Parts: sequence; structure tokens; C-alpha cells
Amino acid sequence: MKIGEVIETVPCIDEFVKNREVDLLFTSNLSLRSVVVVRDERPIGHITRTHFYQKIGTRYGYNLFMGRQNQLVIKDNPLMVEHHAPITEVSTVAMSRPPEDLYDDVIVTRNGIYVGVVSIRELLLKLVDTQVAIASFLNPLSSLPGNKLIDEKLEEALLLPQYSLIYFDLDHFKSYNDTYGFNKGDKILLYLTDILKRNIVGVEDFLGHIGGDDFVAILPHFDTLPICEKIINEFDAKILNFYNPEDLATLQFHNRMGKLEPFRCTSLSIAVITNQNQQFTSVEQLSDAVTRVKKQCKKISASCYLINEYKKETYLIH
Repeated sequence: MKIGEVIETVPCIDEFVKNREVDLLFTSNLSLRSVVVVRDERPIGHITRTHFYQKIGTRYGYNLFMGRQNQLVIKDNPLMVEHHAPITEVSTVAMSRPPEDLYDDVIVTRNGIYVGVVSIRELLLKLVDTQVAIASFLNPLSSLPGNKLIDEKLEEALLLPQYSLIYFDLDHFKSYNDTYGFNKGDKILLYLTDILKRNIVGVEDFLGHIGGDDFVAILPHFDTLPICEKIINEFDAKILNFYNPEDLATLQFHNRMGKLEPFRCTSLSIAVITNQNQQFTSVEQLSDAVTRVKKQCKKISASCYLINEYKKETYLIH
């Protein structure tokens, strides 16, 4: 949300208006918090109700200030922002002001011209709304974008001249959860999340968390091989630290068919689809294609990555 979406209008005056008229503005409108002072429609400061009456309320303040121009009581260092500034950024700056200015209105401009103000109360309320909205789009465990944002990015990817869709999936993860519990299972998911964040780092790269042990990345290029290689090397390097070695040697579990299988270490499957030699016209086509590659990955017992495998273009196993 942009700051310009929540502005309210308060009176503006030029710097030569006398304080008697400022007093009239405040007394005739008890909800008025401040008056903006402009020069050629551009704000140069503001007069807050609190600051104004602190000045006027001194022993000789009424006689000293009331008949004179407002330059004597103006606060000439207000926080001024352009209308397109994000609320999250404005709130950070606003709350870092000195204590005496902390609750002053934020002045909003458009190309430097005064358009309104935003109170700190309204700013914080909208910030909470914005944070709640952002959180609703993020996976609560990994804090990565969830399905709604992933779908939007996939739609955008279809318009790119080059793109790669990478699907990350853990193998034998259910048996780990069943053996050690979901809390330790979450630690493996965070371990993978950290690895992905370190390696999906391009300015235009996108990394999302579909849910559970499924992650996705969208890159605006085809150079995915070294990225996949590095991710798998990092994942395999420390995954055994999450296990009791004796369990891997002795435990068995029932698979989905009800048959006993050896307890295996979790591995990582990476399926990659690009538009290098094929075109996709919908997110559904793209999803179907990467799902086919993922199924081929799942047939391999070790960590692996397959790139456009169902077209037999590249087949790579770690």
C-alpha cells in the first residue's frame, strides 16, 4: 500500500499568515492536529496544535506571538514523502524521528506539491493491515511466498523470453516425520529453505514455498545446472546430522502400500523445465510438464536433478 492512498486534507497557509488566524483555525476545529505551511504550493513546514500552544502558552507568549507572522512558530523540519512511497518504508522513517516530533503528521506531496497529511495513528493502523496482508501470502514456516504469489509469478514467467521453473521436493521425508516428529521435520525444511535462499539470489529470481516439503523457483534464464549442483551438494553435505546413525541401519517402516521398507535418509529431487526448446501457453501446461519431470526424479534413490528430462534433452543425476 502507498502512503498516498490514506491521506487526509488539512488547511494550508503561506508563511505570512499571522498566528491569530492560526489560533482561529485550531479553535474552530478541535480535531485539527496541524496546519501545513506552503510556499508556491510546496510545503516548507507545519504548525502542530501542541507546538503552537506551547509557544503561545508561555508567560509572554500571547503578546509576543499572536499578532505576528507564523514563521516564529513553524516547525520547519517535518517528515515529507512522495505519494507513491510504501507505507512500510514511511512508518520506519516516521518512528525513527526525535521524541518531540514522533507523533507529528506526515506531509505527503505529489511531485513536490502538497496534497495532504497522514496521522501517525492512521499510518500504524494501515501498517498493521499491510503486514497482515503480506503475512497471508507467506508460508508461516519458511516466510517464503505461498501459492497465491507463486501462481502470479508463473503467469508473469510465461511472458518472459527466457525462464526456468525449478521444483524442489524431498524424498523419504514422510518416514522422517513419522520417526522423529514434525518438530524435527520442520528443522529439515528450514535447513532446505536456508540453502535455497543462499543460492536463488538473482535480482529477478523468485523463490516460493508451495507447502510441506515442496518449493519452487522461477529464474529468468536457462543456466540452472550449476545452481542445482550446488544446492544438492550443500543439502547432502549435512543432512545426516539430522539422523541417529543407528536408525538408518536398523529401522524399517511401512510404505503407502503397507509393505516394509528400509528407513532411508532424506534426499532432494530437483525437477527443471525451461522454455528453451518448448513453449508453454498456460500455467497448467507448465505445471504438468514439471510434474512429469518430478516423477522421473522420484524414481531415483539418491539426490538428483533432471532438466527437461521428458524431452530427453538433459538427464543429470547427482
